[in-house]
Amino acid sequence: MSAIDPAISASAVDDGIQYVTVTVGEQLFGIPIDRVRDVFVVGGLTPVPLAPPEIRGLVNLRGRVVTAVCMRRRLGLPAREEGAGGTVMAVGLEQGDESFGLIVDGVGEVLRVPAETREPRPPHLGGRWASLASHIHRLDDRLLVVLDVDAVLAFDGEGGAS
Repeated sequence: MSAIDPAISASAVDDGIQYVTVTVGEQLFGIPIDRVRDVFVVGGLTPVPLAPPEIRGLVNLRGRVVTAVCMRRRLGLPAREEGAGGTVMAVGLEQGDESFGLIVDGVGEVLRVPAETREPRPPHLGGRWASLASHIHRLDDRLLVVLDVDAVLAFDGEGGAS
């Protein structure tokens, strides 16, 4: 999957809300489809000196400079094991004039969920997770934590996570 079909660009439709699903660790996350530009394989990371640990580096993606953000680090999870192998996937997002790629453990599908399954963030979510989640959806077999893209990409003027 290299790009999201523009014909499915509205995040809310009559029979549900659409999210691009990703996994980080064992958790299923949703990213509102209207925020997703593309899904890509990460290659050729260029490190950024003095960047916060969440910033894995820069990627040249079809002529665009994309800042690669590690969602494991952003969520306070242990880093992926070195030599774990496999393809490194990212979800491309835009914020202002900048391009970002959220590095995730896996990319799922475009999922349409009924609006009535939406619930506020649970009060027991950890501080960092709660600050990055906008709400959740109850699915049949698990919870879908919806990421607040603006919060995930919020870095203060010193380059650190705000």
